[in-house]
Amino acid sequence: MQFNFIANTSVPSSSGQTIAVVDPSDGQVYDEIQRSNASDIDQAVRAARLGFDSAWSKLGAAERGRLLMRLSQKITEHAQELSAIEQRDCGKPTKQANADASALARYFEFYAGACDKLHGETIPYLDGYSVLTWREPHGVTGHIVPWNYPMQIFGRCVGGALAAGNVCVVKPAEDACLSLLRVAQLAAEVGFPAGVINIVTGYGHEVGDALARHPGIDHISFTGSPTVGTLIQQAAAERHCPVTLELGGKSPQIVFADADLDAAIPAIINAIVQNAGQTCSAGSRVLIEQAIYEPLLKRLGEAFQKLRVGPATLDLDVGPLIRQSQKQRVQQFLREAEQANIGTVAQGQVVDAAPASGFYQAPTLLRDVPVTHRVAQEEVFGPVLCAMAFRDEAHAVELANATQFGLVAGVWTTDGSRQFRMARRLRSGQVFINNYGAGGGVELPFGGVKSSGHGREKGFEALYGFTTLKTVAIKHG
Repeated sequence: MQFNFIANTSVPSSSGQTIAVVDPSDGQVYDEIQRSNASDIDQAVRAARLGFDSAWSKLGAAERGRLLMRLSQKITEHAQELSAIEQRDCGKPTKQANADASALARYFEFYAGACDKLHGETIPYLDGYSVLTWREPHGVTGHIVPWNYPMQIFGRCVGGALAAGNVCVVKPAEDACLSLLRVAQLAAEVGFPAGVINIVTGYGHEVGDALARHPGIDHISFTGSPTVGTLIQQAAAERHCPVTLELGGKSPQIVFADADLDAAIPAIINAIVQNAGQTCSAGSRVLIEQAIYEPLLKRLGEAFQKLRVGPATLDLDVGPLIRQSQKQRVQQFLREAEQANIGTVAQGQVVDAAPASGFYQAPTLLRDVPVTHRVAQEEVFGPVLCAMAFRDEAHAVELANATQFGLVAGVWTTDGSRQFRMARRLRSGQVFINNYGAGGGVELPFGGVKSSGHGREKGFEALYGFTTLKTVAIKHG
């Protein structure tokens, strides 16, 4: 059984209740986490405030950086352990789980180096005045982390918050808690003061809501759905608490006739099947110039047919979805597409070794998808790729921008002028030209526009959101 981690101690929930932990590869229960409540959140927030006031706020920036670097090194030492935990908890193929553990270490490495580089400014002003600014931490930050990339998203939000001088209360998704509980233990082992990193598990409507409403939380970061993001904002707005939101996407890959298709095809495939399509920045729409629509669909279809789906430990192209309800959601999208006479170009194959009790979904390539259909407008969060044709550049921009989301976009063209025109016209937080994701670098500011959220995480830019700016004006004559 797993317990909450508060003030560097494993603590049972005051509720006395637990939640089953299920392996997505076979649908079997293998552990339990705490079903926490508002009382547990209050305990964690009080521990965080004490940790901030008594220890963390008194550390110099360089010392904070050294602690973050020690944690990065500790994560690297325990990478295989963390990868194995994540693989079983989330159903990730081995290569994806390994990549997530490496990314977690890299986040703390990056933010370790940033701690003492968050500088203020001096402002030229009236004669007899000296004016300066400095950045101060919010204090206690709350983090609601989703189940699709728990280690990576923990690294990007908690790493940035700690580097800026905050302490953290983290609510992981009830489907994926185990790796973060272990990371918190590792942080305590390398010397993080009690109360700096606190993990409270449970359901969103109980624990997440309590965290968003708690008067002792000074800033909230949330990654999840637009619907829940709205609820988080509303709860935080009651006390004017700032919020950073990353709320998913319906990201397009736009392929022009002059594109290098040999480079584009593997990237297009990977962008929709990575993590079984359960990725906010998944390239879930492929927009293809009419002149190459049929030839490219044929090649994509051939690639889809080769994809293999199976248990995480087999390390195939695609693992299971996170839970049965997510599998049902994806299948409902596909049924609605079939009812609308949307054609299927190709599907991958679930291997015979996949247990019938696992949550598997074959990757599916759909063609001629109407831009207004639900499968082209909403985030499926599964390995479903929607293809549609465009006439010209203006039509491509129109289709790309025709959803409520604006997180990521990919553009494939060798025309240099077009590359810049498209980057300017696409309403998206990130635009990738002749690649998709740029390797996921932790240095690259990440976030969306429209219903994809607001604020930025990753990179140095994240530190501005995790601090407040204070202006000091001194009149000295």
